[in-house]
Amino acid sequence: MDTASSPTSGNGHNDPSPTASAVHHGLGTDPTAFPDRAPSAYPVFFRTYSRTLPRQRETWADVVNRNLSGLARLGQLRPDQVELLRQQQVQLKALPAGRWLWIGGTPWVDRPENFSGAYNCTSTNLVDWDAFALMMDLAMMGCGTGAVIEPRHVQQLPPILNRLQVMQVTPIGQRPSRDRQEATTYQVQGPHVSITVGDSRAGWVEAYRLLLCLASDETLTAVAPLQITVDLSHVRPVGEPLKGFGGVANPVKLQDLFARVAAILNGALGRQLDSVECCLLIDEAAVTIVAGNIRRSAGMRQFAAGDIMAAAAKDNLWQQGPDGSWRIDPQRDALRMANHTRVFHERPGMEVIEDAVRRQYHSGEGAIQFAPEAIARANADLLTTAELRQEFIDVYCDQGRQEADHWLQLNHGPIPVQEMEHRLSRYGLNPCGEIIGSDFHCNLSEVHLNLISPQDRQGQEKAFQAAALAAAVLLNHRFGVKRYQRSREWDPIVGVSFTGLFDFFVHAFGTPWLHWWLEGRPRHGVGCQFLDQEADCLLRWSQVVQTTVEEYCKDHGLRVPNRCTTVQPAGTKSLLTGASPGWHPPKSQRFIRRITFRKSDPVALACMDYGYTIVPSQTDKDDQGRLLDDPFDPRCTEWLVEIPTEVSWANLPGAD
Repeated sequence: MDTASSPTSGNGHNDPSPTASAVHHGLGTDPTAFPDRAPSAYPVFFRTYSRTLPRQRETWADVVNRNLSGLARLGQLRPDQVELLRQQQVQLKALPAGRWLWIGGTPWVDRPENFSGAYNCTSTNLVDWDAFALMMDLAMMGCGTGAVIEPRHVQQLPPILNRLQVMQVTPIGQRPSRDRQEATTYQVQGPHVSITVGDSRAGWVEAYRLLLCLASDETLTAVAPLQITVDLSHVRPVGEPLKGFGGVANPVKLQDLFARVAAILNGALGRQLDSVECCLLIDEAAVTIVAGNIRRSAGMRQFAAGDIMAAAAKDNLWQQGPDGSWRIDPQRDALRMANHTRVFHERPGMEVIEDAVRRQYHSGEGAIQFAPEAIARANADLLTTAELRQEFIDVYCDQGRQEADHWLQLNHGPIPVQEMEHRLSRYGLNPCGEIIGSDFHCNLSEVHLNLISPQDRQGQEKAFQAAALAAAVLLNHRFGVKRYQRSREWDPIVGVSFTGLFDFFVHAFGTPWLHWWLEGRPRHGVGCQFLDQEADCLLRWSQVVQTTVEEYCKDHGLRVPNRCTTVQPAGTKSLLTGASPGWHPPKSQRFIRRITFRKSDPVALACMDYGYTIVPSQTDKDDQGRLLDDPFDPRCTEWLVEIPTEVSWANLPGAD
C-alpha cells in the first residue's frame, strides 16, 4: 500500500497556508469552495479549470457563473433548470464535463470551428490523412482522442511514394506579433519544399497534414526525394498567452515534429503504413501538443486482434539499468501517449484473456475488446432486450459481420446503407474505454456521490437531473466536419457518470460492506443483501438520467440518445472533492497523489511555498532516455507535485 508522508518544508518558505501562497502568486482564492478532505482541490482547480482574469485567476464562483451562462445559452434552458444546475455546481454535487468547466461560456467555444473543444471524448476511424489532422486538431482543443487502426481502415490510406528530407527548421518566435501569419503556407520548386508554419492551431495542424500529403503525392515522384525547409519564425515563443483558449504557449517540441514524422513516413517508403506506424504518427503529434501545454495526454488506439506487431508495440518500453535508473526506448517514446487495445470480432478464448490480463498486470497494456458486445450495446434502440442482444452477438460471431448486417435489416429494417455501416462500426472507444461509438463526440458530466448522504434520495435525484441536463445541452452542437456531424445525427451520445461510489457505499453500509468487498464480494449471506442494495441505487440513478434526457430532447426537437449513462475512471474532477475516482476503490486509505504541472507554473510554485515536494515528471529524460531526478535541471519541463491524501472514511472504527 502507498502511505502518506508529511509535507516537507525544505524550500525555505513559511507561508502559513495554501491560501496565502495562492494569493502570493496571483491566483485568487475562495477558501470555502472545496472540502477540507480534498487537499488536491486547489492545485487541480487553478491548474485545470480556473481561467486567467486581468488581476488574478477565476474563483470557483467565477467558473460556475461562466460555464453556466454558456449552458443556459446553448441549451435554451428554463430558469428553474438553470437554478438546479447552479445549486448543484456550487455545492460540487453535480458538475458538467471537465472541458466545459474550462471553456464553457467563453466566446471562443461559441465559434463552430471550436465546438469540439467542449468535449472530453472523441473517436475517429483512421481512413485518410484528414483523420490524422483532425485528431491533432481535436487534441489541441483539449479532446481525448480515440483512433480505430484496424486493417479495413488503414488499408484505405495512400502508399508512401516520396522520401522526405527535412533539411532545416528555423527557430521559433523570431517575429513580433504584428508580423506573424496565422495560416500555414508552402511552395514547391522542383525537389525543394518550403513550409511556413502559421501561428495558430490550424497552422500547426496544416503543417502536420502537409507532410503526410507530400509523402504520398503522385505528382512529385519524379523529383523525390523532397528537400524540406520549415520556417517556424511566425510561431509565438514560449510563455506568450494563447488568446481565447487560455494558457500560455510552450512550443518546445514543435521543432522536432517534422523530422520525426518524416522518419516514420520514410520507413514505409513504397508501401502503405502499418498500424504501429500510424499510431506513432498520431502520438508524435500528441507529444508536441502535450509539451505545448495544451493538455495532458489522453488517447486510445484500437488494433485488430491478430495484429501481433501492435500487440507487442509497448513490450519493454521502460527498462531499468544496473544503477536502478529507468529509461525509455527513444524510438518508441511517443507510444506513452495512449492506451492500446486489441479488438476481437470473434469470441476470444480463455488463453487469450489470461494473456491480456497478465500483460495488463505487468505493464498496464494488453487490453482486449469484444466488438460484438460493444456493437450490441450501442444499438440499444434496436436491441431492446438481453435476448435480442445475445441473438445479434451469436449471429455476428458465428456467421460474420455481413450476416449480422442482414439480420438487422431483416428484423429492424429498412436501414439506409450508410447508417447500417455506422451501426456496425460502433465499437470505437474514447481514451479510457467507457464510451463506444463511431466517429463520435461525447461529454461526461459527473455526480459526486461522496458529498451526498446515502439517506438523501431527493438530493441524489437532483444531482443526477443536473448532470443529465449539463450533458444533454451539448447535443445542440452542429459540427462542421461531416463525419462527426453525421455520427451525431445517427447516434447522439450522452455520458452521465458518477464519482465517489466506493466512498458512498462505505458511508451507506458501514465497514461490514468494506470487509465484504475485501473478501471478494461473495454472493452469499449478507453479500446478497449488499448486491441488491447496490443494484437499487444504480437503477434509480439511471432512470432519473434517462427520463431527464428524454424530456429535454423532446422539448428541443433533438433525437433521443439510446444510451445516456456510463462509468468513467473520473480522475481530475474527483480531486475537487476528494472522491475515490469513479467506482474504483482508492489506492489506499492514505496515499500520495501526484499532480502534473509545467515547470515553474505559478500553481506549482504556490504548492512549493506551502511545502509540498516537487519531482520531475516522466516526460523529462536525458539523451539516453533515463528519467531526470532534479526538478531544477535545465532539461526538465514538467513537475509532479506530491500531495498526501486521506480518504473520508479512513478513520472509521474497523476500517483498517
